[in-house]
Formats: sequence, structure tokens, C-alpha cells
Amino acid sequence: MNINSAKLIYFSPTQTTRKIIEGIARGIRIGTVEHVDLTPPDARMRKLAEMHDELAIIGSPVYSGRLPTDAVSRLRRLKGNDAPAVIVVVYGNRAYEDALSELRDLAIEAGLKPVAAGAFIGEHSYSTDATPIAVRRPDVEDLIKAKEFGTMIHEKMRTIRALDELPPLLVPGNFPYKEPSGLSGISPVTQETVCAKCEKCASVCPTAAITVRDTVVTDRSVCIRCCACVKTCSTGARVMEEPRIRQVAEQLSLNCRKRKEPEMYM
Repeated sequence: MNINSAKLIYFSPTQTTRKIIEGIARGIRIGTVEHVDLTPPDARMRKLAEMHDELAIIGSPVYSGRLPTDAVSRLRRLKGNDAPAVIVVVYGNRAYEDALSELRDLAIEAGLKPVAAGAFIGEHSYSTDATPIAVRRPDVEDLIKAKEFGTMIHEKMRTIRALDELPPLLVPGNFPYKEPSGLSGISPVTQETVCAKCEKCASVCPTAAITVRDTVVTDRSVCIRCCACVKTCSTGARVMEEPRIRQVAEQLSLNCRKRKEPEMYM
């Protein structure tokens, strides 16, 4: 079965998921690649082109063992029309728990046929200089493995004539999925004395939670704590000061130091 084109579909506030998806696509060696970035706020209402014969490579970060609710709502607008799909989650070196299973089920719900799945590692949203967690991942080794995974997918698809020949894709995870984290109403804050009012924080926020005027205002009710604003701020003005989050970050930095490697399912 020849795959001549692909749609790279991703929710990626800090760009780690996008890097992995692009690495996989390089390994598959597809001629025509279209990016479908579901991260910006306008993706909530943007009309998405339907899938047909192309391969969908779908990626999402993992938050507390689940997919972000905003990613789920945006992915639910896909129309797969029985196209093949590769599903990928990216987690911060702790665990991906039910996220990969959840993404597989979402892909099936959208009318896609999952043919391969992967769980890769990216720098944790809460990682800072004081609490490093999977710093600078995905790194060179991760991207090499992403490309190798793509090559494996290419070989798998080349050896079949139709998707009906493939058995259902099995991935780790439980159903019902684990309950989402109980933390809510928490967001990074801005240290106004060092804020340059450059508006980078607002531009990268996937939920349009940040407004920059005379001061920087964050709508905590819609913040998903992806920390894209923190990692993008060039002056260090955006910080996470909430004690509960800092405690979680300290525990993760202490307990999740051992390097985890990508897991792939064919």
C-alpha cells in the first residue's frame, strides 16, 4: 500500500510534540506533507479538511496521564474517512498512563484506522532551572528514534495491500480512563517589573488566556498550564509561583531523573 501524502496533525504548545511528528514523517519519506496545527485558539472553530487517502500522523502532549481537554475537543472535529493514522503522545518522563489509549480511541471515533502508535518524551511543562525534568527533550537521540519509527511504518504499509488486512492496534491504557487532575484555577503569573510587554506570552497561549495591556492579565479559568508562556518569555517575567505546582515540580525533578526511552507499537 503506497502512502504518497500525509497530514501532520498536532496540538503542541511548546513545540515538543511537533518535533516528534516531523521526525516520524521524515522516516516515512512522504512526498507531500501538510501541517494541521491545532494549537492556536482559532483551531477551536477552524474548518478542518477531511482525510481521504493520505496518512494522518496525530500528536498530543500528555497532562497528568491524559490528553489535554482542548486537544480532545479539537481532534474530535477530524473526519477520517477510513484513512490510516499514526498516533503519538509526548510526555514529560513520568508516565503516559491512559493518554495513548485515549488518542487511539479518538482516532477511531473520527473514522481513522490506527496502524502504529508511539509514546515519546519531551521536556516537562514544569521543568525549570531549579526543577529540571527531561530538559531539552526531544533531543538528537529521540529524533533519530522518531525517524526510525517512521521507517518501520513505511515498511509496514509497503507490505500490505489494504488496511483491512491489519488487526486492531493494541496500546497500553485503561478504560475508563483515569480521572483528570483536580488542580484548577491555577496559572503562571507575570512579574511586571521585568515584563517587556512584548506579547509573546499571549501569542503562544493555546486558549487565549493572556491579555497584555498596561499589565498582563491571565484568565485562570481557561489556562491549561502548558507553560508555553513561561518557556517563551525572553525576560523571565512569566513564572509559576503556585506552591502546589512547585511542589509537584520538585517531586518530579527528584523522582523522574532516570531517562525513559520512546515506546512504539505496530
